[in-house]
Amino acid sequence: MRKILIALYIVVVVMMAAATMIEKHHGTTYVADNIYGAWWFSALWALLTSVAIFYFIKRKVRRPLVIVLHLSFCVILAGALLTHLTAKRGIVLLRKGQVTTHYLTQDLKEHKLPFSITLQQFEIMYHEGTNAPADYISHVTIDRQPFTISMNQIANHKGIRLYQNNYDEDLQGSVLSLNSDPWGIPVTYGGYALLFISLIWMLIDPQGTYRKILRSMTNAKRSMILALCMLSLSPLHAAPRALPAETAERFGQLFVVYNERICPMQTYALDFTKKLYGKRRYQDFTAEQVLTGFIFFYDDWVQVPLKQETKPMKMDEKRMLIMQLHQGTPLKIFPYAEQDKISWYAPTSSLPDTMDEEHQKYMRDVFSLLNGEIQAGHYDIANQYLDKMLEYQKTFGQRSLPSPLRVKAERIYNQIPFATILFMVCLTAGFLLFLVGIFRPSWLRSPISKVLLLMVWSALTLCLALRWIVTGNIPMSNGYETMLALAWFIMLATLFMSSLSPLITTFGFLLSGFFLLVSHISQMDPLMTHLMPVLNSPLLTLHVSVIMMAYALLSLTFISSVTALLQPKKRHEMHLLSQLMLFPALTFMGFGIFIGAIWANVSWGTYWSWDPKETWALITFMIYAAPAHRSFSPLHPHHSSLFYHIYMTLAFLTILMTYFGVNYFLGGMHSYA
Repeated sequence: MRKILIALYIVVVVMMAAATMIEKHHGTTYVADNIYGAWWFSALWALLTSVAIFYFIKRKVRRPLVIVLHLSFCVILAGALLTHLTAKRGIVLLRKGQVTTHYLTQDLKEHKLPFSITLQQFEIMYHEGTNAPADYISHVTIDRQPFTISMNQIANHKGIRLYQNNYDEDLQGSVLSLNSDPWGIPVTYGGYALLFISLIWMLIDPQGTYRKILRSMTNAKRSMILALCMLSLSPLHAAPRALPAETAERFGQLFVVYNERICPMQTYALDFTKKLYGKRRYQDFTAEQVLTGFIFFYDDWVQVPLKQETKPMKMDEKRMLIMQLHQGTPLKIFPYAEQDKISWYAPTSSLPDTMDEEHQKYMRDVFSLLNGEIQAGHYDIANQYLDKMLEYQKTFGQRSLPSPLRVKAERIYNQIPFATILFMVCLTAGFLLFLVGIFRPSWLRSPISKVLLLMVWSALTLCLALRWIVTGNIPMSNGYETMLALAWFIMLATLFMSSLSPLITTFGFLLSGFFLLVSHISQMDPLMTHLMPVLNSPLLTLHVSVIMMAYALLSLTFISSVTALLQPKKRHEMHLLSQLMLFPALTFMGFGIFIGAIWANVSWGTYWSWDPKETWALITFMIYAAPAHRSFSPLHPHHSSLFYHIYMTLAFLTILMTYFGVNYFLGGMHSYA
């Protein structure tokens, strides 16, 4: 029976992994109809559940914790089945002032609503001073009762919940998602509650495996683990002409609307320079000098080879590439009039009559400067114009301009390439410590490495704090930021575990350096932008931060297993250490996954949609849940530390797939995370 249960468990995991691959090639609708929504997929889960229940009865399992923990999954699956069989989903198409009494299902069939709904007004709320949407809002009346429906704010009437989904381009219509699931949601949420209770119970149960392993450790090591668990919460060319660094730096102080966010021109200049040359500066020229060089000395700078050139490009080809770069990143000097689209290549000569005289003067100065009407050699004149423009911005943009603290934070952040410096320090230190450990292991106990790690962690803390100040959001809203956060958590955990084994510090440097290297390569988006409206929820911070803590702890189980495979004498010690990180990691991951499900239910109307990221997160949870069973415990008389460490080393591949594979290969609604 045990072998059948294990075989079914493996089949379910493999089937889910295969489904995500099939979705990549055949589309979401195909797998939704032929795999996730197929009768045999539900039957497979039902068979696994039935065999597990039969196995529990046969083994006469009586421990309350074990019963409640596994019962929670049965309840969650029962709720999912009820949702699959009884839930009603569809969309409601609204036009302003028109009464709607029907909704459409996925097969485009029309069904009657138990109420009438009328759209009174649809509006898009923007972040002040930008065109970045902050929220989409539908003001409706349902049976003559007023409701406001927006992202993360639903309407509930007669057992039917309505969510903001889309809108018509003329802003005279709105599209709402409809979900009626009176049976599945209460049962599923009950399962979530049981799971949360049992996961915490697992950590505090005096008779549980986790507490037994804690008691088996020395007092010193035990205190360190408890502290950890609490804290886990190009060829040479003639130099082109350029403005003096001081003048260009003043130009960088101007405020612009870039990526629908008001920020210093310096931020745009850095991105512009990195796109063209792959670096933060060109030779001895700052990013601001590069940008102003293209404005005032275009003929000089267009000759400079770009980073992707393998041979000289024709002038027209290079001009087209640079124009495409500009067009790909709309830029407006702030404060601006919506009618005026400032461009280096398309001068605007007319000004709207609605502007007051001072504002018109400001805009003329902008056009004069950006369109090259000021002689580049007349630096005094340029400085005078910059003084005027900075003064005008302070006058006309008092309400929308960022605060002095935010501006200062962004300028500091722009001046220091945190990810680049820190990944080089971490990888260099990690490899040096690894070599030292081979020839002189005793040297690893020196406090120098811990002091260096503390300094690196402090620098990364400053980096994340600056991003938080600049964006106003916790820095976990995109792939680049979560990579930095994951490195931060790994460093923090390593600091509190370094006394358990000297090699922990070595691999802590290497692993955090690896994540920082990936962020440096910039395959993810490093730009600081406003959050998507659907992400503007307090559950985002909770969901992502808890998941990141789980990944950090599971990364350290990987380090422990690699250490054990390299040093066989430490296998038992590393087995204990790994298990002490595994249980809290599973608790954090369970909380993170199901908090995400609750958030999805609030935002999208469904708590589980088999998105590739969701599916791989569940696969990762199931893979790491297996070694939490008693047969894997280092206290079990028949355990195999070698098998355990091989398993945990390979299990880390699921984290890499969840994080990198989904983002860069599979895609899905979570590919921004």
